[in-house]
Amino acid sequence: MSAPALAARRAPFGLSRHIGRAACVAVPLALWFAPLPLAPTTQHALAIASFMVLAWITEAMDHAVTGLIGCFLFWALDVVRFNVAFGGFATATPWFLLGAMLIGLVASKSGLARRLAYWVMLRVGITYPRILFGLILTDFLLTLIVPSGIARIVIMAAVALGLVEAFCVQRGSNIARGMFLIITYTAALFDKMIIAGASSITARGLIERAGVEVQWSQWFVAFLPCDVITIVVAWALILWLFPPEKAALEGGYDYLRAELKKLGPFSAMETKAALLIGAATLLWMTDFMHHISSAKIGLGIGLIALLPYVGLLRTDDLKNVNYLPVFFVAAALSMAGVLQATKNIELLTNIAFAWMQPLMTNVVISTAVLYWTAFVYHLFLSSDIPMLGTSLPLLMNFAKTHGLNPLALGMIWTFASAGKIFAYQSAVLVVGYSFGFFNARDLLRVGLLITIVEFIALMIIVPLYWPLIGIH
Repeated sequence: MSAPALAARRAPFGLSRHIGRAACVAVPLALWFAPLPLAPTTQHALAIASFMVLAWITEAMDHAVTGLIGCFLFWALDVVRFNVAFGGFATATPWFLLGAMLIGLVASKSGLARRLAYWVMLRVGITYPRILFGLILTDFLLTLIVPSGIARIVIMAAVALGLVEAFCVQRGSNIARGMFLIITYTAALFDKMIIAGASSITARGLIERAGVEVQWSQWFVAFLPCDVITIVVAWALILWLFPPEKAALEGGYDYLRAELKKLGPFSAMETKAALLIGAATLLWMTDFMHHISSAKIGLGIGLIALLPYVGLLRTDDLKNVNYLPVFFVAAALSMAGVLQATKNIELLTNIAFAWMQPLMTNVVISTAVLYWTAFVYHLFLSSDIPMLGTSLPLLMNFAKTHGLNPLALGMIWTFASAGKIFAYQSAVLVVGYSFGFFNARDLLRVGLLITIVEFIALMIIVPLYWPLIGIH
């Protein structure tokens, strides 16, 4: 979609954005000077945090800029010392995200990601149901080597555009809508079920701040049944909601072979990329044996790609990396640290989660309460990371003070953030939506049905499967 068209689509939100910006100033000032029965440091930290949360919710400015301003205010206004105000930058999580971004860049730049996509498509078949299944499966496999939902959509969109053209169908056809809906929504889902995207990496960091070890392998195994269910159910739903106008791809295998031929023979660069990414994946999946931090693995592999004799990435590639997501994650972690240091966590936990205590009677009811609470909470936030960054620290404190398992609660809460019905709830959905192949109603139908299915899957695996892998 063109930039003007996308701007026009966003135009109706102008007034609400101005109101949001006004609230970002008025509410913090009111909290700063209000005669509340709180210690000055506690009250002032709460005021600055309210600015950050409101700006994230209303998208008053870029999320990373908001985070940096908030961290600066914590320090400049003497609420906390510098090492606390910017403490999130000294944690492993934002650097894990940077490593993941570099690995994704390696997969994209080398051509390995697109080759994998066409290779999978060639083997699943040329009928529309098989091609649709191939798109979902490829999206899942790419999550392991391209740990960014947005990057995967860009890669998969190039494949899907070629397939739509090969099918000789219009933009508004069921075939086109089905393909772009599936690559968009599953990209957002897989980012939560595998510690890959910025949101799951952020969640991991926030859970570990509560003193709980989060293993990449355990997270992967815990949600593996949901991955399988998602692949099958999403495929069936798209076929049911958007039956194809044509049964098979025109040109069939010849088209896919031609696309692979355009990529040429497997290059030395792709070989090196495959070896590096394979090493990272193997180390992540075996971290229960060697206990090397997944952040060390991710950043280490990303930096190896920059070494002169490896040559997968160059200094110019590093210059062109978008560091704002890294700053955003670090700032969210910093805010959590400040709220902890100024004793706001206990106060906010009692306000936000105390009502849940009488309902947390057993694992089944607790899972349902957490899932739908997170789903509703996410309706008011425009991105996964603010949703997790503003709520997980409180949830972790709630878990510890009430004798609950912080890891289990954090994983359920993070998984629930994947349930979305509107594009504004995720940058991944916005990117997929911007191609213009599906509308808001399509996303609402698919999102609501998949959210219900994921809830049912979670209600089965949490009480029956998670105890078997050590999550109680």
